[in-house]
Amino acid sequence: MTVPLILASGSEIRARLLENAAIPFTRIVPRVDEETVKSALVAESAPPRDIADALAELKARKVSDKNPGAMVIGCDQVLDFQGRMLSKPDSPDTALAQLKEMRGQRHMLLSAAVICQDGQPIWRHVGQVRLRMREMSDAYLSGYVNRNWESIRHAVGAYKLEEEGVRLFTTIDGDYFNVLGMPMLELLNFLAMRGVIET
Repeated sequence: MTVPLILASGSEIRARLLENAAIPFTRIVPRVDEETVKSALVAESAPPRDIADALAELKARKVSDKNPGAMVIGCDQVLDFQGRMLSKPDSPDTALAQLKEMRGQRHMLLSAAVICQDGQPIWRHVGQVRLRMREMSDAYLSGYVNRNWESIRHAVGAYKLEEEGVRLFTTIDGDYFNVLGMPMLELLNFLAMRGVIET
């Protein structure tokens, strides 16, 4: 690989996805104030899709500015529930409230990825997954949050499908990689097309 590839993310799952695909990369965690940017975009009534895309670009651009020539991947994931964005829960009570509100309903996960080179975006994609949550009892949801809080506190929507969270759903329509927070197939297609990875 002639072009260095950098993942601008602190996410262990995103790093593992690239490692599992045998993609050589380094990782740099970007220092960005996500909450301030997110709040400003919400105040401007930006749709959840645009918020995910903007945050992914912000992370990629921040690292790209300091690493000339490298291709830098920035990612972000948001949950769109009836046109409203839900974030990572800040407490078990918030997690439980989110799950109770979403049960029996559909929502959408939006996983954005942007690649920047020399401080400019050269590729972007927002993957979508539509999910319908099962009708779960208050008792089960309460127990679920208590059992899984340390893990789900880092997940939008307060669930992880690769763990017990899969029991919360009746249908999932979309690419599993997007559920995990990275549109892997589209990303790999771009890297292959540009000759960054061997095909």
